[in-house]
Amino acid sequence: MPRAASPLSLAIPDLEALLAGRHVDPFAVLGPHPSCDHTVVRACLPGALSAWLAAADGTRLAELERLHPGGIFAGTLAGTAGARDYRIGMRWPDGSEQLSADPYAFGILLGDLDLHLIAEGRHFELGSCLGAQVQTLEGIDGVRFAVWAPNARRVSVIGDFNGWNPVRHPMRLRHGAGIWELFIPGAMGAAPDCRYKFDLLGALGEPLPDKADPVALATEAPPATASVVARPGTSAPPYSWTDQAWMRRRASTDARAAPLSIYEMHVTSWLAEINDPMHGWARLADRLIPYVRELGFTHIELLPVMEHPFGGSWGYQPLSLFAPTARLGPPQAFAAFVDRCHAAGIGVILDWVPAHFPTDPHGLAEFDGTALYEYQDPREGFHQDWNTLIYNLGRNEVRGFMLASALHWLEHYHIDGLRVDAVASMLYRDYSRQPGQWLPNRFGGRENLEAVAFLRELNTVVRERCRGAMTIAEESTSWPGVTAPVENGGLGFTFKWNMGWMHDTLRYLSRDSVHRAWHHQDLTFGTVYAWSEAFVLPISHDEMVHGKGSMIGKTLGDNWQRFANLRAYYGFMWTHPGKKLLYMGAEFAQWREWNHDTELDWWLLEQPEHRGMLTLVRDLNRLHSALPALHALDHRPEGFSWVVGDDSRNSVFAYLRRAAPGSRDVVLAVVNMTPVVRPGYRLGVPFAGRWQECINTDAACYGGSNVGNGGEVQATATPSHGLPACATLTIPPLATLVLRLVPEGA
Repeated sequence: MPRAASPLSLAIPDLEALLAGRHVDPFAVLGPHPSCDHTVVRACLPGALSAWLAAADGTRLAELERLHPGGIFAGTLAGTAGARDYRIGMRWPDGSEQLSADPYAFGILLGDLDLHLIAEGRHFELGSCLGAQVQTLEGIDGVRFAVWAPNARRVSVIGDFNGWNPVRHPMRLRHGAGIWELFIPGAMGAAPDCRYKFDLLGALGEPLPDKADPVALATEAPPATASVVARPGTSAPPYSWTDQAWMRRRASTDARAAPLSIYEMHVTSWLAEINDPMHGWARLADRLIPYVRELGFTHIELLPVMEHPFGGSWGYQPLSLFAPTARLGPPQAFAAFVDRCHAAGIGVILDWVPAHFPTDPHGLAEFDGTALYEYQDPREGFHQDWNTLIYNLGRNEVRGFMLASALHWLEHYHIDGLRVDAVASMLYRDYSRQPGQWLPNRFGGRENLEAVAFLRELNTVVRERCRGAMTIAEESTSWPGVTAPVENGGLGFTFKWNMGWMHDTLRYLSRDSVHRAWHHQDLTFGTVYAWSEAFVLPISHDEMVHGKGSMIGKTLGDNWQRFANLRAYYGFMWTHPGKKLLYMGAEFAQWREWNHDTELDWWLLEQPEHRGMLTLVRDLNRLHSALPALHALDHRPEGFSWVVGDDSRNSVFAYLRRAAPGSRDVVLAVVNMTPVVRPGYRLGVPFAGRWQECINTDAACYGGSNVGNGGEVQATATPSHGLPACATLTIPPLATLVLRLVPEGA
């Protein structure tokens, strides 16, 4: 008679599949399996010298038999009740021993609601659902791993805790949702600060590159590419926030009516000493916060700090959309940086990139062997300009992944706004493509309907969940209603970058003053459409690189004229309707282009003309915040009117800014863009009385020639320029004057 098979044994195909790392259902053969009056326990422990079963207190219960020299062990426990309470003991070649709960003794980990919301694209807490979550499960400390890879044949967790061996910890597939999951007890080494990745086989069993976790909350510092188990927390590392008062004020503030002056910066090239992978965020807070506060900026905007493999992308090719870069410290340190900014009254805006992602093999590209996060057809899924891949926002899981990323920064890091990068490239299927290189939408048009729906959902969800948080679109076309409410057919952004204003005015700035009379409209045209959207006026990083020169480098003339030109331009910018954004280095007129590999030229502040420029930016910011006329109606035409907009011969511009229609809270801005003094220049004003000279960019303290009006002018009740009163001024050369009506009795 044939000999009966041992109840411990496994079929040869199962043995071979386990040891080859190709078993598609490890829970079917590993872990506890009740059988009659006993429980069979199997474990895959390649490299172990021996293994045994023990009680929770460590008492040995049974030795495990080696079924295969490759490391398959099996044994039995008496009875079937409470069979999951055992521990597995392991002895390794170095003499060390481990005693741990069995990862394959745990039931399903993610609930049906989680899986349903992920599939629907509505799970807004992916940071606490997928990825690596430090948890205590049934009294056992460990890490729950979960990843979306619906077309993979097998997924394993690899990391420091298992020698990066994919045979040790294959995961369970939750069919239908395409989610793979596994809980690894801490006694096996899975704990905070461990490095890990996912090892996948494609649908046909082909090996894929080891993948970093798409929802990692922490990462190694580049050039290393592993994900890191973040310290325990809900979905962000634990941090005791102290900014409750800030968050309450933000929730009740109308950003469009508030002063908003943004200091945009690339963190690692701002100051060399902050480039410390242990203490960088703290050092940045120590140096940046006093600087920005002294200069009067209301917010800082950081070029993307989401972890990115290539520093030369400036963060615009990120791969870890839930993890702040490890270049400057752990995630908790970034949270502390934001908290310190809020304590100093400074908001924090992050650049965020939902338009595309890089093709690095450890990243999202063909994550499970298929075009999972990206469109499959390169006419939809490949960005020719940047050699990157385009998110398939028509897929629920991808759309949900991006929404959860945005909310992660806003909710768990208390970020005050997201500047959404490259919106124009998202909106148009033919963006930067020739005929035949793109696919039309289902109606035959060029609009990317999936991206439009995503942006509307993004702004709707942010408005509902993150009171007072801003979304800002970098959108360079004439797409209608970028900042109009979603319910009115708009995209729903809080603000849009005014790229047209930027290009027109910088073109004007770069002209010799003798030619400006023929290009007067470059400064006036912006008011034709200034209220079609709620705008930010951006002088951004893109204008400081690739041969475009620095801000002072764009000007012409001798040294005095160049600085005077830039001072006048800043005066014009700060008094023009629209919120303000200035890139780092421009505040003190750095001569050279920005270089992401070196810090700013701080030594220039030893020179009086550069120090004067810094002082001017400080005073413009302070005035902008102090006078509602300069910000309260930025987004409405009632807040602006021309007094003189047609004096092209003299290149003089004059306009009024108001806090409210008919209000006596009114400001007169006068701009002279030639190096000629204009004495006796009469201008209409709405009220007779004293007009105080609040800013004169030609003042000696800014490096100017100190031509002006002695601090104030008297307006008389003589009509001029269609207004009931007038004042006669001396307008300095290449300068902007800002005057305000002095309240009666002051």
